[in-house]
Amino acid sequence: MAREFQRGHKAKISDLTPGTDLYVGVQIAAPGLTFDISCFGLDADEQLSDDRYFIFFNQPKSPEESVQLLGAQSGDTESFRVTLDRVPAGIHKLSFTATLDGPGEMSQIGPGYIRIVAGGEEVVRYAFTGSEFTTERAVMLGDFYLKDVWRFAAVGQGFDGGLDALLKNFGGEVAEEEPGPPQAVPGFAPPAQTSAPPAFAPPPAPAPQPAPAFGAPQAPVPQQPGHPAPTIATPTAPPAPQAPSPYGQTPPPYGQTPPPYGQAQPQFGQVPGQGAPPGAPYGQPAPAPYGQPAPGGMPPGASHGVPQGVPPTGAGLRAALQPYKETATGQRWTPQNQQLMRVDLTMGGGGVLARQGSMVMYQGKVDFGYKSAGFVGRAVGGATGQEMQLMRCTGRGQVFLAEEGAHLHPVELQGDAICVSAESVLAFDESLQYEVRRIEGHGIPGGALFTMQFQGTGTVIVKTHGTPVVLPVTPTTFADCNAVVAWSAASQVIISSQVRLRRNAYPGHSGETVNLQFRGAPGNFIVVQPYEV
Repeated sequence: MAREFQRGHKAKISDLTPGTDLYVGVQIAAPGLTFDISCFGLDADEQLSDDRYFIFFNQPKSPEESVQLLGAQSGDTESFRVTLDRVPAGIHKLSFTATLDGPGEMSQIGPGYIRIVAGGEEVVRYAFTGSEFTTERAVMLGDFYLKDVWRFAAVGQGFDGGLDALLKNFGGEVAEEEPGPPQAVPGFAPPAQTSAPPAFAPPPAPAPQPAPAFGAPQAPVPQQPGHPAPTIATPTAPPAPQAPSPYGQTPPPYGQTPPPYGQAQPQFGQVPGQGAPPGAPYGQPAPAPYGQPAPGGMPPGASHGVPQGVPPTGAGLRAALQPYKETATGQRWTPQNQQLMRVDLTMGGGGVLARQGSMVMYQGKVDFGYKSAGFVGRAVGGATGQEMQLMRCTGRGQVFLAEEGAHLHPVELQGDAICVSAESVLAFDESLQYEVRRIEGHGIPGGALFTMQFQGTGTVIVKTHGTPVVLPVTPTTFADCNAVVAWSAASQVIISSQVRLRRNAYPGHSGETVNLQFRGAPGNFIVVQPYEV
């Protein structure tokens, strides 16, 4: 039975449990507030002499892994694994703290606790509430400290300031960016002399001239010393028309062929035939040819294969990468293109289960943990071929998922169900229920086929080889079991076996050993990919 500690209570760890491999859980109820829960490994002077023992979301474990950050689980906001017999001799205290990330005060929090679990059983708990604090923005919850033997103390001490103040209190250093020396921005600030030179070159004549507007200078740019050719100034804003457009007189420059059928060139990841998203630079006529070429021709020295038009967003690296920038729609799941999916963990609440190894990038405070299927789940998955090696993604941030360039399709469930082969599942919301479903059949190896059934409210990300086709279920709908990706769970599936002793096809035989026949009421469907697994 767990011992209930009050603020200031202390005890030897050996009096609480004989174990030294402990679980530490912290739970804080505070709607609308966000916390950073950390552990400081301090020396005999209670200082953070080695910053590798500051355990937080960006450094989830100590060098020898005696302290590990585990993430949210078992009802705890944050959890740690502490192996006391592996803590190095230079560390005399492990202080667990909670700091506010953003506005707020500790007096606004609801009930909370820090607890120690050994061997799956809770051995001690220290509970606290916001009434014990006032305007503090941090709190030191509890300490493991070494005094001839390891002991635990319930601290519950509020601390003014946030995480930076705690770091300074423990002797740590907060990295601050030093402002660089001020630099003049050409073309924006008024010059010190009475007459200002053009933005890109020295004045062409000694007589005073007014400063040119932001963009290319109006006068020809003289040749710079040491350079064999004059500098070409690129206008950053569309200038006034200086020459008739070459379109309609002569063929457009190489690389600037207009898209066929009067449509804009589709952007990367966009299905041909759909409209371009707002602000897409491709498929729009350029305001002026690069470097002011003569009508109907390319500028001198221009190489073939290089687009000669300046996109509306301007020239340079930023304009070139503009079509591939991150797409944020405010939704939980957002396709970035046909092969890349973005999930925002701050939207919708709850975690996401994804295939191990499918994360290609993430941003923010995201925790990744192994999702065990348990002994029964592993046994069923191994026997049916529907085993999924999953990782659990939680926290506050965005995770980008992909796998071997497969096409990804979000399927949103609103209390209904869908059957998907485990091989075709990339990720799904943890709120969904899933199980292995058996499809009976005679005359096929093993006597049955298996699939995964997902049900509830949430999203499943289905991956396919190529663009799939969705077909309605009719009494005469047959499909190769190796090409079917998914179907509505309400459909009736009948196995049509055509196994013969010889492997080659004969008249009337499709060449496939096992076909699936689908039956169901109107509204049922199947999804087939142009590929056989």
